[in-house]
Amino acid sequence: MKGKKLYFLIGAFCLAIVLGGCSFSSGGDTESGGEDGHDGGGQVTVDIFQFKVEFKDQFEELVEIYEESNPGVTINVKTVGGGNDYGQALTSAFNSGEEPDIFNVGGPPDVDQYEDYMADVSGTKAAEAALEGTLNSVERNGEILGLPFNQEGYGLLYNKEIFDKAGIKAGEIQTQEELEEAVETLDSQKEELGIEAPFAFPAKEQWVMGNHLANAFLADEFDHDVMEAYDSDSVAFEMGDQMQRFFDLQNDYSIQPTLNLDYSQQVEEHFSLGNVAMIQQGNWVYNTIESMDPEFAEENVGLLPIPVEGYEGRIPVGVPNYWAVNKESADEVVEASKEFLDWMYTSEEGKQFVVDEFRFVPAYEGYEDLDIADPLSEEVYRYSTEGNTMGWVFLGAPTSWTEDVLGAAMQEYISGDITWEEVEEQSIEGWEKSRQ
Repeated sequence: MKGKKLYFLIGAFCLAIVLGGCSFSSGGDTESGGEDGHDGGGQVTVDIFQFKVEFKDQFEELVEIYEESNPGVTINVKTVGGGNDYGQALTSAFNSGEEPDIFNVGGPPDVDQYEDYMADVSGTKAAEAALEGTLNSVERNGEILGLPFNQEGYGLLYNKEIFDKAGIKAGEIQTQEELEEAVETLDSQKEELGIEAPFAFPAKEQWVMGNHLANAFLADEFDHDVMEAYDSDSVAFEMGDQMQRFFDLQNDYSIQPTLNLDYSQQVEEHFSLGNVAMIQQGNWVYNTIESMDPEFAEENVGLLPIPVEGYEGRIPVGVPNYWAVNKESADEVVEASKEFLDWMYTSEEGKQFVVDEFRFVPAYEGYEDLDIADPLSEEVYRYSTEGNTMGWVFLGAPTSWTEDVLGAAMQEYISGDITWEEVEEQSIEGWEKSRQ
């Protein structure tokens, strides 16, 4: 049966390894509430388990602002992400009895896994303000089971100064051939440009390859519709040759060895410090780049579309994750959770924080008079409003397929253990087996 629910089989040992103890912390001496969400004095405690490390500090700051104006509510935040497996950690949290009151889900397979815990949020102000199409992944039987984080877009982030020094005009790069020519130019001038390589390709991170890189070349065969991918019994790799070509270009012209290169090294050590000319990432990295070099982030980072035949000049844009409310929590905790999410996305104070501090591209109405806070998010917003986008279909793939099957096969390909044809064969077999 398609979309079959997963059962929570990961035990306390896995919990200790992944989370190092999953108890929530409020960041101070405030005691956590009891099982009913109260501390005995009328205080409601909401435990949030979220994965987005890029805005961890800003999110905790927003929580403090909310607590100040809502003294009856205490919100504890646990962030697990980056190099850690959020999905495994969340499963462990539920299995151990440390169920959060608010948590994150991605596409339809995640909804299948946690549907029994996800409260209907269709009556919230945030759900009513959500942009058309942003709730498709979390609709079930007339209910809305999640609220979108934001919109995100990705492509090739490039160093404008390095491109200028190399005589490369980014706006003229539309096709794979033009990108390859630019990369060869950069590679031939490495010493003069002061770079180690054109790319930093973090092949240690399966999600960079199996989620984002692959999505650009799989979106067409699912008509750019996450639900069509979710309903599909198979995947064909109709643009597999293009995918391999783009994959090889990044891997061959990257700092080596790519299998040892992770996300933080890619963004912080190499791109932010001008050691490479390009990285495949999205607007979510802006805060990290800014923390390394504010001037570089503001003035020197551009966004190039991944060249896909027939979709030149477009970037993938979608909703990366959703906030879910645990309906098994006490009624007053469920209500407090919904009120916090409503405040974050629909109050004037919350909306300003979302665009100024989170640097989000909003997934909601009511932000028309607010300025997008950073250049990367402005670029994504421009592509989105102009309709120059591709869909995010990878969230409709079978659970764990993009990383544990496709991403893992791509790593084997880099190691020389299998051919690209075998990458596709293994991935097709894995998809079809999951959907039987």
